[in-house]
Amino acid sequence: MFVVVCKWIKILYISPYLLGNMEFKGIIQQLENNNSVFENLLKNKTENQYLWRPKPEKWCLLEIIGHLLDEEIYDFRASVKHALEHPTQPLVPINPEGWVTEHQYISRDYNQTLQLFLEERTISIKWLKMQTDVNWNSSLTHPDLGELSAGFFLRNWLAHDYLHIRQILNYQYGFFKSTSDIDLSYAGSW
Repeated sequence: MFVVVCKWIKILYISPYLLGNMEFKGIIQQLENNNSVFENLLKNKTENQYLWRPKPEKWCLLEIIGHLLDEEIYDFRASVKHALEHPTQPLVPINPEGWVTEHQYISRDYNQTLQLFLEERTISIKWLKMQTDVNWNSSLTHPDLGELSAGFFLRNWLAHDYLHIRQILNYQYGFFKSTSDIDLSYAGSW
């Protein structure tokens, strides 16, 4: 990419690598901001609220937080780190759907699990902010998906946040609606 500075028509080359680092700083900042979003959406829940399911086969809030905690530690942070530090070594397999029962999310303490997730996110942010001069294009070979870069994992980490924020909001609306004895259509359509 070339940038023209008008006065003496100087041409300054800005490396795409530097532009990528600026983009990734923004992603890291949003991941940090989302820590507060998750905390504010998930704190101060009653047992009825965090165990409620919109449908029998859907996760409850306790299971969602257990999933977020495991994804933070064993998927996204581990995958970014792996792509940056050990791209030639095989990626450790993950099982997010299976972990719900394997790791017994439903038997965990809700508030403790939320606190652990928030602490792990803080650890992730501190680590990510130390990655000041890395090649986000550093890639590893996934057995099913092919070449995946550290930047790919970082972008998907933020997308994963957004998916679960939407899920939690939908869940909270559904719980509120299920416990309301009045019509909520005046608020607008969901």
